[in-house]
Amino acid sequence: MTADGSSSRRDGASRGGGARRSRNDRGYRGAPFAAALGRALRSLVPVRPALAGAAAPAPAPYDRPGKRAAGTALRERMAARPAGPPRPRAGGRSGPVAPKPPRGSALRGARTVYERAKRAWDRPLTAYYVILGSSLLITVLGLVMVFSASQIKALEYGLPSTYYFRKQLFAASLGGVLLLVASRMPVRLHRTFAYPLLAGCFFLLVLVQIPGIGETVNGNQNWLYLGGPFQLQPSEFAKLALALWGADLLARKDEKKLLVHWKHLLVPLVPVAFMILGLIMLGGDMGTTIILTAILFGLLWIAGAPTRLFAGVLSVAGLIAILLIKTSGNRMGRLACIGATDVTPSGGCWQAVHGIYALASGGWFGSGLGASVEKWGQLPEPHTDFIFAVTGEELGLAGTLSVLALFAALGYAGIRVAGRTEDPFVRYAAGGVTTWIMAQAVINIGAVLGLLPIAGVPLPLFSYGGSALLPTMFAIGLLIAFARSEPAARAALAIRAPGLMTRTMRRFARRRPSGER
Repeated sequence: MTADGSSSRRDGASRGGGARRSRNDRGYRGAPFAAALGRALRSLVPVRPALAGAAAPAPAPYDRPGKRAAGTALRERMAARPAGPPRPRAGGRSGPVAPKPPRGSALRGARTVYERAKRAWDRPLTAYYVILGSSLLITVLGLVMVFSASQIKALEYGLPSTYYFRKQLFAASLGGVLLLVASRMPVRLHRTFAYPLLAGCFFLLVLVQIPGIGETVNGNQNWLYLGGPFQLQPSEFAKLALALWGADLLARKDEKKLLVHWKHLLVPLVPVAFMILGLIMLGGDMGTTIILTAILFGLLWIAGAPTRLFAGVLSVAGLIAILLIKTSGNRMGRLACIGATDVTPSGGCWQAVHGIYALASGGWFGSGLGASVEKWGQLPEPHTDFIFAVTGEELGLAGTLSVLALFAALGYAGIRVAGRTEDPFVRYAAGGVTTWIMAQAVINIGAVLGLLPIAGVPLPLFSYGGSALLPTMFAIGLLIAFARSEPAARAALAIRAPGLMTRTMRRFARRRPSGER
């Protein structure tokens, strides 16, 4: 048994030793392969020389032969390697690959832009800057177009080519002074100014109808000759008078809670307005009558007139307008020219058709300033009633859309001032002035486009005419004063940094010696 046991142990040891030798043999045969793989990988990854004063990274120890040790060494060497320039991508472009935007990012971007624009529009001084900026841009662009459209007409009358432009520039300068004065006047002073203005307009409208005093222009007797090249049209100032006086009247009744009764809503506003309209219609100016009617309806609408009352006044005004149109051949002819594209055999609709021709020949960007063809005797009144047509011909669709955008911004700012105030006078006056400017712009542009009959009213702040420009710029000053009178706007203006002129004067005062002051 002992022999058998010893022999069995020797057999087991021999088998165990054979197993161990077989494992060592496998490890020994795998070591040269691992060393060869490590050398091949090190040849593929170049090692950069170490900087001066820095120790070179020590080679990774190969504690275990095999592929795992070689992979560990490669990862360590790649981590120690300094970052180089990015490798070019497919197609020859280099640089990191931009991440793709997630789904819905365009919608979130549009929403962010909308929220930012909404916050900008909700700022206290937005209406102030929009009214000031849009009105000044319209006036400056109007001066440029008056200079371009009036040269041929001035030469036709034997006048200097810049005759109408110089008169318009003088009126714009005077209107700028009126705008500044109106914007600095307190609201209570505007209310006080309404009554003498209305009385003065009544006196001038009566004076116009006296033979020998009133002047007739283009078939309408609504002008007063002031001497020299200056004339005055009182009906233009009547628009401002009606807006201010009507606003003050409704505000006083609103403070006393009297507007709930229809009698206080109509009397004396509607009778006084009809008296002004009658005096203007005696001179034959139906275009100005339409604008004044629009101001009256705007005041009634803002005052909250009931629908039945509003419809009744509108029906009466419509019947009177139909009667006045039917009894005048000239007005019937203008009504027949709506949408006309050809001149009649008798020469009718000449102005309307050539206004369409001017707009159609302008294209996208126009023929250039001064390059209009229709102003060379083809288009009547190119610098007054139909200056928008010359603008379309010389500046194209881009120019006309710019003018429309400026008027839209001005109208929005006026409505915002009227809607945000708590002062009833400011609400009625801002609403009446905005209705006046927007209604006149729509009637003028609609007539040029052939959508409305030609009413003979100028484009506000744009067309030639000092009598129309002066009260309009004063009305813009009113809107600016109302925009500045808001509590939030006053606070924003109070903390605003001093302007460039103020900073310059302060710096100059500090630099001067004390003995020179």
